[in-house]
Amino acid sequence: MQPSLLPTPRHPTRRQELLAGLRGVAPLLVGVIPFGLIYGVLAVRAGLPASMAQGMSAIVFAGSAQFITTQLLRDQAPLLVILLTAAIVNLRHVLYSASMAPYLQQLPRVWKALLAYLLTDEVYVVAISRYMAPATTYQYAHWYFLGAGSGLWICWQLSTAAGVFLGAQIPAAWSLDFALPLTFIALIIPALKDRASVVSALVASAVALAALTMPLKLGLMTAMIAAIGAGYWVEQRQKRGRQEDRKTRSAEEGGQV
Repeated sequence: MQPSLLPTPRHPTRRQELLAGLRGVAPLLVGVIPFGLIYGVLAVRAGLPASMAQGMSAIVFAGSAQFITTQLLRDQAPLLVILLTAAIVNLRHVLYSASMAPYLQQLPRVWKALLAYLLTDEVYVVAISRYMAPATTYQYAHWYFLGAGSGLWICWQLSTAAGVFLGAQIPAAWSLDFALPLTFIALIIPALKDRASVVSALVASAVALAALTMPLKLGLMTAMIAAIGAGYWVEQRQKRGRQEDRKTRSAEEGGQV
């Protein structure tokens, strides 16, 4: 959901930008809270100490990476597999960073490091909208970014803590393992908007099932690499198809002249 930017003063102050960022991210927090709760519950059910589960939210601060790390820790996957899988899952942040870099290049390194830490899917949507708004004044726009990121960070920590507390109270006989795949399905389905993403999802599912018995829990990583390759192949085929169509139309138009 694209958040609507509230009107800001022509020359907003730091405080005004910070508060505007908090207001900008507020509508998205409704969807963040349930995922924080589910993560906290699943982390406890996976055997993670409450301090470790909460610490992951504070240090990693990436919902998808935390979900997948929790699953791999539960399955006792090797540390290298966990690190590589989390890195692949979060590759999209490289694109977010590249998109934001032109607006933040003049900031001190401390600011860049802080904002990079706070950069998530939701915060990116809110922050880039601020920078791309007509007649944007960039002087304190990074405070808007900080407000959006801080609001999401606080919400994620509180919802995770609530999930950890609830997870400790839920009897072991109540199996919640199904919540993890359901959570990812809910995240993935809305993102399947073109042929490449659909093919990637289908290939990932098929390879994950076929490679389920691979040693060291490498089936998941194999599925991700296969899905990335399949999606890239489809995109390249579509690109070549469009180029050939343009050449054909140009030839036909040239023949009619």
